[in-house]
Amino acid sequence: MTGLVLRDLASLAEMKAAEDFQRSVWGKDDPADNADLMMAIQHEGGLVAGAFDGDRMLAFLFAFPTSDPTAQHSHRLGVHPDAQGQGLGVRMKLYQKDWCLERGITCVRWTFDPARRANAVLNIHRLGATSNTYYRDYYGAMEGINAGMPSDRLLADWDLTRPVGGSVTFVDTVPIPADFARLVLDDPAKALAERLRICDALEAAFAKGFHIAGFDRDANRYLLARAA
Repeated sequence: MTGLVLRDLASLAEMKAAEDFQRSVWGKDDPADNADLMMAIQHEGGLVAGAFDGDRMLAFLFAFPTSDPTAQHSHRLGVHPDAQGQGLGVRMKLYQKDWCLERGITCVRWTFDPARRANAVLNIHRLGATSNTYYRDYYGAMEGINAGMPSDRLLADWDLTRPVGGSVTFVDTVPIPADFARLVLDDPAKALAERLRICDALEAAFAKGFHIAGFDRDANRYLLARAA
């Protein structure tokens, strides 16, 4: 994938193409972010970016300003199914990091599904984001790949100035399924039970002052630590 170009979207036509791209990633029934809205937010200081192989979009990222001028909220990051598993999600986030730092933005926040391993690997293990906030059923009932389960989310905090891989003393772990998406299809009742178990474990840990500081890819476990 060395020929890919990562850049901001440059036209309304590309914004409209991003609507179709979102449906290819999250499912045709999941409402896509509107092209007109994305274009307006981009004009007001938001980030709407993609990874392109020629004219074909293979990844998409949408983020917008917050009430804190040093923080950005990252709303969407998606990689086309044809390009998943090749590190493109990391490349898009590093593009976002450089984009933010050039503009004096030092923190990026976003929500992600805590039960999905790929999310934990990217957000916590690869990027070094942390979390101490759990939102139950954050978006309410959803469609597409998120249909049928409570839309629980973790809030990720990514300090763009903090080196990844610093020394941390882990004190506890919370396991997650190796393939939650497959579990939802094969055994929805068990998937729901896993969702509730993860919720209870993380909420209890956060209430005691712990935060997610790492993720063990081999054991599929969140690693918890106390604030320094």
